[in-house]
Amino acid sequence: MPDTPAGPESPAKPDSPESTVRREAHRGIYDRETIHAILDEGSLAHVGLIAADGRPVVIPTLYGRDGDVLYLHGSVASRLVRSLATGVPCSVEVTLVDGLVLARSAFLHSMNYRSVVVFGTATRVEGDQLLHGLRVISEHLLPGRWDEVRAPDTIELRQTAVLAVAIEEASAKVRTGGPSEEPDEDLALDVWAGELPVVTRYGAPVPAEDLRDGVADSAAVRRALHAQS
Repeated sequence: MPDTPAGPESPAKPDSPESTVRREAHRGIYDRETIHAILDEGSLAHVGLIAADGRPVVIPTLYGRDGDVLYLHGSVASRLVRSLATGVPCSVEVTLVDGLVLARSAFLHSMNYRSVVVFGTATRVEGDQLLHGLRVISEHLLPGRWDEVRAPDTIELRQTAVLAVAIEEASAKVRTGGPSEEPDEDLALDVWAGELPVVTRYGAPVPAEDLRDGVADSAAVRRALHAQS
């Protein structure tokens, strides 16, 4: 689909030819501030790699960012951990959907979004760095929750793996604006066109069925709900 509206221009240059946005190149953004902001707003990453059997694999996972390092969560038995812990290159992708762009023509429909692709090599972390990575991931998902709950015990830590991926190369891609129309034909159609914004919000908290009487609401949950009001 033709898709011309651009995102904001970025003064930064690509890290390498591999991380350069080629399709709709005018939407590529390379400054770390924008890349970090998109990563921080997302909640789910997709990790792409070539598995040990030679097949390409994309796996969803939780993550958190600390500076220019992404921490990826996994089980010690997962294919993601078994493959990446050997030091193979990978890519990590996060996308935020901001709106559906509705044109008068089905061909010209599009989507407003912000996305980041990171290229790097994963390493498995241990000891104090494992706990640090788990805390970073927890605080990314719900700030303040880590200090409200019991820390992982020795058995749980043996079952949990965290991979660190240094953000060696990265690029963002952003689309904003309305539909791109063909002025001689589509603009004469009496069909509504514009953007339908997509907003992600928390709903009302649902207590666990076995929650003990008198347990107060979580401060971390209350802060999250207040922040979106």
